[in-house]
Amino acid sequence: MVRYLPVIVILALYIYSIIDCLRSEPADVRSISKPLWMVVIVLLPVIGWVLWYFLGRPQYEEAASAPSSRMGPLNGGRGPGPVAPDDDPEFLRNLAIRRHQQEEAEKLRKLKEELDAREARLKDQHPDNGAAPKN
Repeated sequence: MVRYLPVIVILALYIYSIIDCLRSEPADVRSISKPLWMVVIVLLPVIGWVLWYFLGRPQYEEAASAPSSRMGPLNGGRGPGPVAPDDDPEFLRNLAIRRHQQEEAEKLRKLKEELDAREARLKDQHPDNGAAPKN
C-alpha cells in the first residue's frame, strides 16, 4: 500500500491541475494562454502541474487574505471591492445624481408655485379676460 502512495498523490495532483486549469478564467491565467497550459499539463504530467502551480495558476491569495471584504460591483463581482458605502465610487456617484435630481425637482416646484402665483395675480387684475363674452 505504501508503494502506491506516490502514484496516488501524483495522479491526484495531475487531475487537480487539469481541473484547476479548466476552471480558471482565461484572463487570470499567467505566463502563457490557457489552452497551452492544458497541453503542458497533459503532455508533461509531473513537470506540467508543477509549472502550472508556480507559473500559470491565477493568484487567489489576495481574496483569501481579506475574507471580510465585500465583492465590488464595478469590477463585475470579481475580487474585493469597497468596504464602506462612502468608499464605493458608484454609491457616491448615485448620491450626486440623486442630489442633483432633488435640486432640479425643488427648482421646478418653486417655478410652478411662482407661475401659479402670477396667474392668480393676473386673474385678480383682469377678472373679465377669462369670462365668456355676453351677447
